[in-house]
Amino acid sequence: MRAVDIIMKKRSGGELSREEIEFLIGGYVGGAIPDYQVSAWAMAVFFKGMTPTETGVLTEVMLKSGTVIDLHGIPGPFIDKHSTGGVGDKTSLILAPLVAALGIRDPMMSGRALGHTGGTLDKLESIPGYKTNLSVEQFREIIQKNGFAMTGQTKEIVPADRLLYALRDVSATVESIPLITASILSKKVAEGAEGLVFDVKFGSGAFMKDPQEAEKLARSLVDTGAAMGKRIIALLTDMNEPLGNMVGNFLEVEESLDCLEGHGPADLMEVTLELAARMVVLGNRAKTPSEGRKMCEAMLLTQKPRQLFLDNIKSQGGDVEKFLSLRGNYRSPHQKVLTAARSGFIKRIDAYQVGIAGVYLGVGRNRTEDAVSPTAGLQFHKKGGDPVRAGEPIMTVWAANDGGLQAAIPLLQGAVEYADSAPGQRTLILKEIASA
Repeated sequence: MRAVDIIMKKRSGGELSREEIEFLIGGYVGGAIPDYQVSAWAMAVFFKGMTPTETGVLTEVMLKSGTVIDLHGIPGPFIDKHSTGGVGDKTSLILAPLVAALGIRDPMMSGRALGHTGGTLDKLESIPGYKTNLSVEQFREIIQKNGFAMTGQTKEIVPADRLLYALRDVSATVESIPLITASILSKKVAEGAEGLVFDVKFGSGAFMKDPQEAEKLARSLVDTGAAMGKRIIALLTDMNEPLGNMVGNFLEVEESLDCLEGHGPADLMEVTLELAARMVVLGNRAKTPSEGRKMCEAMLLTQKPRQLFLDNIKSQGGDVEKFLSLRGNYRSPHQKVLTAARSGFIKRIDAYQVGIAGVYLGVGRNRTEDAVSPTAGLQFHKKGGDPVRAGEPIMTVWAANDGGLQAAIPLLQGAVEYADSAPGQRTLILKEIASA
């Protein structure tokens, strides 16, 4: 068997066998097949796609390329949530302690910022002392103790995905639905989740700009996950505007705590509660999303999720007292307030332009090895639908350095769209797709 024959077969639209996929992925992980051949194969997949059977096999092969976390001995249920990436999306930080307070354990393996999208690990590591490089033993221990744990992908867990993800990023094949599906599901199954809720985003700030493409990805995730024996629910959510009022690493951790204290922004709470409600359903704590949401809203009033959030910080090496003392003042000194160019209404603030500006500010990264700033970011004072007067503050911006601030300002000013009359109410959740 030769890699070039597999590439040619896929280039011609053929369906690859299990043996061919195992040969290609196994050879790549083992070092026998070079990057350039796997890049060619990924591009062929990008243009020709994969059948559901091929996608399922690829997911299984990637999963079995490394360690699968064993959570036996810890009482479940184990339900996780995954977002396809956006700007200002910190729902994971809020819903993990929320559902844990309702008896659902969340084994969460997260990623880092890349391009215009934020990364959960970067946000958590802005907390002084917080560790995300947990061993399997530490991961198990913290899940049992706090009900959830936040870790990054190790070299031992799904190494095929770690290699393929980096390759896709530099070979313009990130948006391939079969490759996204296999990447996400291989990691989520490896972490020990029994059920999964997917937040599949569409719009300017999402990888999938078009709702129809986002729905294709959602159905691929649901169908492939169900074929692997997992209960899956996907929500299509709007990412044309940043989620919440804060964008930035420590800023988003702060806003997550605001939400757990009962005063989070309406758009962020709406998406978080709807995702959490589905996790409660998959964990058999509620029969319907409506019932699950009511349970989540009631639990927030008890402050138990807030305490679990702080307990998790301590369990993962963070300094809780220092974190709380930094709240509200841990900001870069390179600051500017942007004001409204005209009176009227904010039509929307474009998520993609905000995300790209965030890279200049120091929130995100262009390459995986780039450093990010914990203190960079921005806070919105106005968002889509709000009335505004000329000269009124729209956002406060903090940058890691003055050069980044100057580069970001034109993008942020251009991201604000105005209207003479109030725009229609934004629909945050477009559709739900669930496995049978």
